[in-house]
Amino acid sequence: MEKRVAIVGAGISGLLACKYTASMGFNPRVFEEQDNVGGLWNHTLQSTRLQMAKQSYQFSDFPWPSSADTFPHNTQLVDYFQSYAHKFNLLPYIMFNSKVMSIDYVGESQDEMQSWELWGGGSGKAFGSKGKWLLKVLHTNEDSIKEYVVEFLVLCIGRFSGLPNIPEFPQALFFYSLKWIWKSGFGNKVDLTNPVNNLVGCKRTGPQGCGPEIFSGKVLHSLDYSCMDNASVAELIKGKRIAIIGSAKSAFDIAYECASTNGNDIPCTVIRRTNHWMLPDGQPWGVGFGFLCFTRFFELMVHKPGEGFLLSALATLLSPMRWAMSKFVESYARWKLPLKKYGMIPKESFVGEASSCQLFFLQDNYFDKVEDGSIVFKKSQYFSFCKEGLILDGEDGPVKADIVILATGYKGDEKLKNMFANPTFQNYVSGSQNSIIPLYRQMIHPRIPQLAVIGYSESLSNLYTFEMRSKWLAFFLDRVFELPSIKVMDDEIETWETYMKRYAGNDKFRRACIGGIPIWYNDQLCRDIGCNPRRKKGFLSELFEPYGLLDYDGMVPGL
Repeated sequence: MEKRVAIVGAGISGLLACKYTASMGFNPRVFEEQDNVGGLWNHTLQSTRLQMAKQSYQFSDFPWPSSADTFPHNTQLVDYFQSYAHKFNLLPYIMFNSKVMSIDYVGESQDEMQSWELWGGGSGKAFGSKGKWLLKVLHTNEDSIKEYVVEFLVLCIGRFSGLPNIPEFPQALFFYSLKWIWKSGFGNKVDLTNPVNNLVGCKRTGPQGCGPEIFSGKVLHSLDYSCMDNASVAELIKGKRIAIIGSAKSAFDIAYECASTNGNDIPCTVIRRTNHWMLPDGQPWGVGFGFLCFTRFFELMVHKPGEGFLLSALATLLSPMRWAMSKFVESYARWKLPLKKYGMIPKESFVGEASSCQLFFLQDNYFDKVEDGSIVFKKSQYFSFCKEGLILDGEDGPVKADIVILATGYKGDEKLKNMFANPTFQNYVSGSQNSIIPLYRQMIHPRIPQLAVIGYSESLSNLYTFEMRSKWLAFFLDRVFELPSIKVMDDEIETWETYMKRYAGNDKFRRACIGGIPIWYNDQLCRDIGCNPRRKKGFLSELFEPYGLLDYDGMVPGL
């Protein structure tokens, strides 16, 4: 009997999962909400480019065309993904304009599953259970909902799309009310029953106050902004006072676009809470980024999940070198960029930011727009709306704005949780706010059978990581190996959580980033499959040369 496999999403991870499962003889059915492959790359900012050289971000068996820029533009990336889908004949597997509304596991009771000691029906195999996944899919072109049943389900929905993180404002209301009451002075008339009325320049227009409903301008999330076409964006921001809330890459990119349109006549204001390490290029002091983050020697400096005594001792001994390497990169950023001048030096180390996938690269000459006044940076732990714009901690008056853009990220964990119809599975997959999303090998939940998640956990090069995971999954589906007991998987997840909590900058361990130890992670995948994790020729090459996808080309059991 044919084992049916479904894949949700046709972004990078979905295309890779489709390609490698099909190569094992399966006939995967891919459900894609949009009308094109490429996922979030179809909805990026006009100025977005790849943050690393194209050679470090390409499929192992499909190189970039020579005509592509060294740092490809977002349109080139979409073309590249489309060409990949055509090259390997993936389009026939994909159902476009098909949104998966919910997934539910049927055929096994909760009591039965809780008694398992091994994953998937007590066998540890991909198809060991008698249960099946029921998918409810909305086909938007037909405006109809249909049901599909499969034996194995792969979620490739990503975490940086779909469900925006919108700030809530009750605490801000209390904080700013007290602040402005204090500034009003005890001798002035103060409204203690409706404290929002004390906000200078603000007028109470609703029962909540201090949220966007009191603002006379327009509020949108970066998701809405990135989904607009270039002409609509230009019309939106032209001649407008723009304020952007956010500390990460998207906030800086949007500011760059606004500054390019309006110049210093109408500056764009960026309000950030946290400073992150940003780099002007991928060659700190002439050393390639790959030599800093993608070598075994670098990983020797870091305590790793499941390491033995010798590696642990070595990581401790090399900790001064890890500190020195961090300072090496940080000194370059501080030399090339006026971070001190603008109060933008992070409290976290470069290693901490890399280990939590929070560092990013800037556009060329980014700070020229800061120096000429086109971009204005402000730092505040709290913000609130008023009629004219925003009220910030430490500012005497409001930041006046016509448009406020919330570049405040996404709720990737909640998005994943909401896929499941079963409340028990929802609780399983979301974990707690004090833990990582509990996925063995960053893909398999020990208590959710016949399901894998490819695109949640991230790295410094997601394409590289997603292809490795897709290869691993294809061999698992082809019964090359079996999973260990649920207890062993739980213990393994705990060791990765310990690692992530130890190194993740700004306590962002729930990002489940493997950016600090990608080779160690790939070694585990290779051992599962039964292939040699040592992919270089010679001791020195193995230790000091950067690893990439091409090193894992032809990865099969026994080789």
